[in-house]
Amino acid sequence: MKNALSLQLASGSSRKEQKQSVMVTTILWLVQGLLALLFLFAGSMKLIMPVEMMTAQMRMPLPGLFLQFIGIAEVAGALGLILPGLLRIKPGLTKLAAYGLFIIMIGATVVTLLGGDVAPALYPLVVGLLCAVVAYGRRSWGLV
Repeated sequence: MKNALSLQLASGSSRKEQKQSVMVTTILWLVQGLLALLFLFAGSMKLIMPVEMMTAQMRMPLPGLFLQFIGIAEVAGALGLILPGLLRIKPGLTKLAAYGLFIIMIGATVVTLLGGDVAPALYPLVVGLLCAVVAYGRRSWGLV
């Protein structure tokens, strides 16, 4: 009788862990999707908008080629957040894309702070932390 009870408890625990795993996976996919949309939009705008218009809006202007490089990196990162896991081809790239976007957001936070804006620096900080959460959550997807 004790063995049957312990098996029930073990299987109940397993179900709970499975539900938690499904919930975490769902949340990660939701965050990845939102981040991908955000970076796809932001990166596309950096590639489409004239450099003069972008630098006019910045307190601390950055070189045009650097902004375009960041735009390309953001678009590539957005695709890297979704496509490897969706297509199940090299899913470890998702983790690397999230780490790369995290690094970009650290830079964005620093540049915003150097421009004298403290409150607006919270936005890239939070986005960067979400990228770090995705990278940490997808650590089990292995290396490339």
